[in-house]
Amino acid sequence: MKVIYEDNHILVVNKEPGEIVQGDKTGDQPLSESLKIWLKEKYSKPGNVFLGVVHRLDRPVGGLVIFAKTSKALTRLNDMLRDGKIHKTYLAVTRNIPPATSGELHHYIRSDARTNKSYASSSPKAGAKEAKLRYRHVSSSDRYHLLEIDLLTGRKHQIRVQLASMGCPIRGDLKYGDKRSNPDGSISLMSWKLDFVHPVSGEHIILKAPVPDDQLWKGLAQGL
Repeated sequence: MKVIYEDNHILVVNKEPGEIVQGDKTGDQPLSESLKIWLKEKYSKPGNVFLGVVHRLDRPVGGLVIFAKTSKALTRLNDMLRDGKIHKTYLAVTRNIPPATSGELHHYIRSDARTNKSYASSSPKAGAKEAKLRYRHVSSSDRYHLLEIDLLTGRKHQIRVQLASMGCPIRGDLKYGDKRSNPDGSISLMSWKLDFVHPVSGEHIILKAPVPDDQLWKGLAQGL
């Protein structure tokens, strides 16, 4: 397990693209269950292990995910997430360069469960929820561009659909307009940094995940 942080109350893991955080209709074993098995073996725990899912990442996305090891931490983390007190920063590789070096995107997003896809509009629509993010252009190669993204709201597929609406679909994201898939089935989006106050101790915690170990990511990330 690629554990980035662990104490008595929380566990932060660097999820691999392709893993699911919580069980879904595929029936594949989710990361939450794998972690329960790991914790049970690591600490020789009798009976069931408690592990609460605080937030999720899309299956093709990698990076940091927070889990709660106690019910007290889960309740407080859920409240913090709802109140915008867990600050999440992502990195995305796009094929097109954004129109400005930095900016804020503001849309209204509606999700369609039937197609498992979200749709963004610039004006309010029935059933749509407000979505905001800030982006910064970090660096470019000959063909690709790295963006740093501060997520201000948490909507389904938000970063993917908002960047696509800006004309910058994420590399490998066929669902939202890229032309080619990545060889491993991932999309070039990762949950890179978490900034929050520990729900029990009150300690200020900042965590970062290592960028994927490939030439493109390593080259672009030199600008961070």
